[in-house]
Amino acid sequence: MRFSGRKVLVLGGNSGIGLACAEAFAREGGAVRLTGRDRGTIAAAVASVPGARGDSVDISDLAAMERFYEQVAAEDGRIDVLVVNAGMGGFAPIDQLSPDYWDQVHAINLRGCVFAMQKAVRLMGEGGAIVVTGSIGGHAFVPGNLAYGAAKAGLALAMRQFAGEYVSQGIRVNMVSPGPVETPLLRRNPGMSDEVVGAMRAQMIEAVPMKRMGRAEEVAAAVLFLASPEASFITAANLFVDGGALEIG
Repeated sequence: MRFSGRKVLVLGGNSGIGLACAEAFAREGGAVRLTGRDRGTIAAAVASVPGARGDSVDISDLAAMERFYEQVAAEDGRIDVLVVNAGMGGFAPIDQLSPDYWDQVHAINLRGCVFAMQKAVRLMGEGGAIVVTGSIGGHAFVPGNLAYGAAKAGLALAMRQFAGEYVSQGIRVNMVSPGPVETPLLRRNPGMSDEVVGAMRAQMIEAVPMKRMGRAEEVAAAVLFLASPEASFITAANLFVDGGALEIG
């Protein structure tokens, strides 16, 4: 019960890694509030997380996020733990990369996440913890991964900046960077058929020294550790949960 009495906000908590985090925080006593864009998956997530509340809000809509945080302030008073997991996937070779696609990916995966953290720290105090979901794609060459990888690389830098600027206020900021993980995001790549996704998944498994995909619950365990008192002397860390893909290759 490491999070008993703690108010936990999981942005992008309606599926995949975010949902696994929400479920794990709730099991350990956290009062969980989660967000997403799809009302259907939010309702399903809330039903699976005891005591959770859910809100439909698009992290790329900064005005909507401002209104959401005002609601959080009025209803909850504070945020003790923030998990920034909202994001979108997608692959596009450089010769097919468009400005619109680039802007869409960065509006969610970088711009939206940065300003979500900026707004959240107003509601956090000493002992607060932020954990951001990064990706090994922000640190390695992956074909077709320029837009996504650049956004995640930028988010890793943003995490370190937040950690440095808020350490004096007692707020810790860390990142978990997963490798290939079995989540619904894998099958939400625009323009990719099931056959192509299957081939890509096989390539991912081959690139992982452990020769398997990760599980959302394994990433959630790392998130909970970094958010917990057990990690009280850790900030600005980037923990790779990737079966050795980046470190061993």
